[in-house]
Amino acid sequence: MKTSLISTSVLALSAALLVSCTNNSGDVPPAEVPVPPMAGDPVEAESTEVAEARAFLERADAELGQMSKEISPIFWEQATNITDETNAAAAEAGARATTLAVSLANESKQFNDVDLPADLARKMQRLQSGVTIPAPSTEGAAEELSQITTGLEATYGTGTFNYKGEDLNLDQLSTIIETSRDPEELQAVWEGWRTVSPPMKDDYARMVEIANEGATELGYDNLKTMWLSKYDMPPEEMATEVDRLWSQVSPLYEELHCYVRAELNEEYGDDVQPATGPIRADLLGNMWSQQWSNIYPLVEPEGLPGQGYNLTDELVAADYDAIEMVETAEAFFVSLGLDPLPQTFWERSMIVRPEDREVVCHASAWDLDDEEDVRIKMCTEVNAEDFYTVHHELGHNYYQRAYKDVDYLYKDGAHDGFHEAIGDFIALSITPSYLVDIGLITEDQVPGEEADISLLMNTALDKIAFLPFAITVDSWRWDVLDGTTQPADYNDAWWAKRTQYQGIVPPGPRPADAFDPGAKYHIPGNTPYLRYFLSYIMQFQFHKAACEQAGWDGPLHRCSIYGNEEVGARFNAMMEMGASEPWPDVLETFTGTREMDGSAIIEYFDPLIGYLEEQNEGRSCGWK
Repeated sequence: MKTSLISTSVLALSAALLVSCTNNSGDVPPAEVPVPPMAGDPVEAESTEVAEARAFLERADAELGQMSKEISPIFWEQATNITDETNAAAAEAGARATTLAVSLANESKQFNDVDLPADLARKMQRLQSGVTIPAPSTEGAAEELSQITTGLEATYGTGTFNYKGEDLNLDQLSTIIETSRDPEELQAVWEGWRTVSPPMKDDYARMVEIANEGATELGYDNLKTMWLSKYDMPPEEMATEVDRLWSQVSPLYEELHCYVRAELNEEYGDDVQPATGPIRADLLGNMWSQQWSNIYPLVEPEGLPGQGYNLTDELVAADYDAIEMVETAEAFFVSLGLDPLPQTFWERSMIVRPEDREVVCHASAWDLDDEEDVRIKMCTEVNAEDFYTVHHELGHNYYQRAYKDVDYLYKDGAHDGFHEAIGDFIALSITPSYLVDIGLITEDQVPGEEADISLLMNTALDKIAFLPFAITVDSWRWDVLDGTTQPADYNDAWWAKRTQYQGIVPPGPRPADAFDPGAKYHIPGNTPYLRYFLSYIMQFQFHKAACEQAGWDGPLHRCSIYGNEEVGARFNAMMEMGASEPWPDVLETFTGTREMDGSAIIEYFDPLIGYLEEQNEGRSCGWK
């Protein structure tokens, strides 16, 4: 993640690839550049209004870039050392940044009626819609908003719950959720973490009120409309696009839900998990029920070969530590022909949780100077989940480095889903063959084709289970931002959405003062969540396109692009574009299509779909 004044508040995460199933030559097509006019050719004079707009945007770009360099170290210090002093410094920096960004966005409205060239119009739109949480120009509003947002994040980062006489932080509580099979303990810990969020509720409601005033001042109906305006299409069309993509993949989720519920019913019995209806949220091996791979042993396909190895066990047996985990992820990118990370990355990153201070452990990738000062912030543990996570986070860093030479207003992903998709696209290449290549497993541990169902089941518990959760977070938040859901109804609306999309329910009645959305980092951290849904769609598109370019002709889930410098060159060329072109243009250069498409997910999981349908025959699926 990086502090950004023209994108989201903190960004936590593709090669100009002409997709062709028959052309695998690896030649990277040159970028198209304007042909300069020949001597004597007439040159159309730029109008005064256009010239003034160009000068304004050059000034805005420079001022925002300079502000980013000034405040990014302050936010880094606050995230890696939470104290009253660092909170105050971050609040002051955030107020300055918000004031500047909103001021420039308001100033830009003088050019709304000017017929601008495409490049200027694009920059103007990004400037006007780029602030995640805008403050109105009312005196003191930016300062109040910044204090609230800083306080919300600090409350989350320092949250603990006393369990069995010991104050446990989120990492420790999550470990219990991931490993325990005692439903009473699971419920106690699940509910315990959610005691940290009720104090956030009033501040969150006030923040929404201020930010909506800011969005209105910028010319939007509300903050929801402003967020949805960042996708190179009208907001209402983007909302429809999300529904279309979900309709492509929701049948697969419903089959997975039905299968997992039946296995949990067999494990726990009707009193804990009924055979019909929603699934109890604390039984799914994740504090937010967003990824379910930790319960794989409970739902492992019976009578079929397993995946043949446990990645966590292999990492431990190989004496990996947190640093070697990150070095291994770096080596993947280097194998694609990309440059190693700078030495400052290793000197300045927070790779493990410090013992001497409070920090925000939520994994994120940072770019502090918009050039080479890239870092990650993680409380890395030696396990399979964090092995995938470090590949994901370095994807952000390599993307940030790739577009470092574009103008500041374009220093971002083509849209926010691109940034998240890059690292996950790379992580899809963490296949058994890749693990052999890096020496973590041996050839005789590579599972055969008969183990594909087990391999895909494990992946689906993360990838497919996540899709409806990703929609839920912002579907709830959009209703909050446009006033559909009022503060008194925050928690009831949250669980209505989670049941609607995910088919889950809390383990017991929720207290009247509950604010369960605040127990998920991205709500108090004000990170838009639609990006994650889009990224999960696009990472499979990217993976399919890259595997085709590599000449792969096997099952999509067995493909790894590790070591393929030809794909790496194309990958880096697309990343270098940043946000300088509309995302359909960027997507087309990589995948050959201008639409996001869930069909690659269906192709990837095709063997598992047939298995789930067979297993669910005769069951009452669904949860309505």
